[in-house]
Amino acid sequence: MRIGELARRAGTTTRALRYYEQLGLLPARRAGNGYRAYGEEDLRLLRQIRTLQDFGFGLEETRPFVECLQAGHPHGDSCPASLEVYRRKLAELDECIDRLQEVRTRVAGQFARAERERDELAVGTAGEPPQCEWAAQPAVEWEEK
Repeated sequence: MRIGELARRAGTTTRALRYYEQLGLLPARRAGNGYRAYGEEDLRLLRQIRTLQDFGFGLEETRPFVECLQAGHPHGDSCPASLEVYRRKLAELDECIDRLQEVRTRVAGQFARAERERDELAVGTAGEPPQCEWAAQPAVEWEEK
């Protein structure tokens, strides 16, 4: 198949395919007429790359998976180098989740504090919610120049 058909079937662009070729992720084979020629195995490589990218893997991180498929393995993640990339990605994701949990805990604490302060102020003004200083200021008229 030619590059346009491969791009269409893989859900990507011909430009992306040429870039993958430059990086050595997709073999650059030429037919007798000089056109790029691809087979089903190339579509399989592209699907592996696209799936990993959807998971947040960078293109260079997909290389061991592609090489594993090119070596004839039935799955791109059945080689030790691919498994190592998985390990690193999982550790990276765990760190990110931990950081997000910390931020969430801090934001939840700030939110709870702000609600308590608001409620304490409301009790002090006979149940009337206090006016925000910013909201109580007159609107500023902007001059157009």
